[in-house]
Amino acid sequence: MAFLILKRLAQSALILLGVAAITFLLLYALPADPARMIAGRSATAQTVANIRHELGLDQPILFQFLHYLTNLVQGDLGRSYAQKTEVWTLIAARLPATLTLMAAGILTEVVIGLALGMIAAVKRGGFLDQLVMTSAFVGVSSPQFVVALLLLYVFAVSLGWFPMSGYGTAAHVVLPALTLGLLGAGWYARMVRSAMIDVLNQDYIRTARAKGLSSTRVILRHALPNAMLPVIAMIGIDIGQFMGGVVVVEAVYGWPGIGQLAWQAIQQVDIPIIMGVTLVSALAIIIGNIIADMLAPAIDPRIRLQ
Repeated sequence: MAFLILKRLAQSALILLGVAAITFLLLYALPADPARMIAGRSATAQTVANIRHELGLDQPILFQFLHYLTNLVQGDLGRSYAQKTEVWTLIAARLPATLTLMAAGILTEVVIGLALGMIAAVKRGGFLDQLVMTSAFVGVSSPQFVVALLLLYVFAVSLGWFPMSGYGTAAHVVLPALTLGLLGAGWYARMVRSAMIDVLNQDYIRTARAKGLSSTRVILRHALPNAMLPVIAMIGIDIGQFMGGVVVVEAVYGWPGIGQLAWQAIQQVDIPIIMGVTLVSALAIIIGNIIADMLAPAIDPRIRLQ
């Protein structure tokens, strides 16, 4: 296990290096000039040149990247161009809101997706199966802002059950989590349905039924655990996606997460923040997938980690 963890950590370091290099090159290729954005439209060419020199943007790109990597291995994500604050400080201030939304969103989508996927698999070919799959298709195809605005109108404006926006109480997280849950549940429902149908056709399921076990016990005790492997892998990906911030959802609900920070940085061409959020998101995906790989053998002992 220790060797496996060390191997995954080494692979993770290479992945993060690749992510950092690609993101840095893409940001360097942007037509927008961070120095001009900071200086303002009325600034003179000399003022812009001075800001570029102060930020090190007049150096060759290879030198800039090596300088960034040197600071990165020391845990320094740089300093925001616009806010004049350490990037890690800005990200850390948004982490509680992001982690809360991530946990609530993943829990919502998994619970809804598992329930609908099992119903569709057990009733495959019937009306419920078609209804669930149609609903799942609508869910994964619906734009985030449309679902968010509909939920706001119904539950916040019309019924007044939940606040319109903000952060700080359990009531504030319900609608954002439900938005993410409804959109993500469609993927989980389709995935669980396919996996459950395959598992329900296995010999050991027929043996369990022949032994007189109830349908509920067969599904929950024997079929569901073996259909959970793709779900665990998907959760690992969602961890990274939500850690990177769901920009549209955060914007609609006024949620002060990392996604909102990244969106503000993109508007200001604040490269250190964009790099920081990208690397944190990549790291979250890596950690999520490592956790998923560790959990897989616990669910299915036939799997051996390599």
